[in-house]
Amino acid sequence: MSDEELGKAGAPILHIPTTLGAVVIAYNLPSVKEPLKLTPDAIAGIYLGDIKTWNDAKIAESNPGVTLPADPISVAFRADGSGTTGVFTNYLSAISPTWKEKVGAGKSVAFPAGSGAKGNEGVSGVIKTTPGALGYVELAYAKQNGIAFAQVKNANGDFVTPSTESVTAAAAGSLASMPADYRTSIVNAPGAGAYPISSFTYLLLYQNVDDAAKGKAIAQYVWWALHDGQKLCAPLDYAPLPAELVTKLEATLRTLTAAGQPALPKA
Repeated sequence: MSDEELGKAGAPILHIPTTLGAVVIAYNLPSVKEPLKLTPDAIAGIYLGDIKTWNDAKIAESNPGVTLPADPISVAFRADGSGTTGVFTNYLSAISPTWKEKVGAGKSVAFPAGSGAKGNEGVSGVIKTTPGALGYVELAYAKQNGIAFAQVKNANGDFVTPSTESVTAAAAGSLASMPADYRTSIVNAPGAGAYPISSFTYLLLYQNVDDAAKGKAIAQYVWWALHDGQKLCAPLDYAPLPAELVTKLEATLRTLTAAGQPALPKA
């Protein structure tokens, strides 16, 4: 949440990172058998509406030896407000001054090009059924729907495949500078092997809970998610939290008004 959104909430809210995920650039090009490589300039150009065909020079130069069709790119985006859009537009704002000035970042923005679909499943559906389509979705949706996705050039100059390992690499350098409330961006992170469109996924919790039973149940569930639940991340194409961050989150979770002993295990 932004500072403005927190100010309107009417009560203190905690941001609790639960896992790490990637937003991928998925596409439908049946004639292209190897993973497409896309630079930040190419991605911004496509979504600004400046790059209109697949064989544009800004795409072709990163894919030597690949025969790209002259077909138009059918751009898809989220029609509903979403965290996925927030991460993706935050990335575009980080790598493109033009995008930052003309469009900006947010959970819902006025996209200059393309057509909207509802939810990751809607965008995935458009891509899967439309030859020549391109859109942004969570890594899990692309993998589970068998949709091709691009390698993206990161801040280190490497073309990186989105994966749990490359998302973890993107988060590796963020812990030392992470603010106390955990609200941070890891898009376009430096470092070898870091996938540049990565993000923490958060739970939002009211810090003060009037219903003690409900508060304890929430605290115990989140405690489970931060510990045993982390084993479920990788099989679902998300990356588990670093152990150092989990230790910090244990202390934060204890600040819930209903989360004291015996609701939570001892540290």
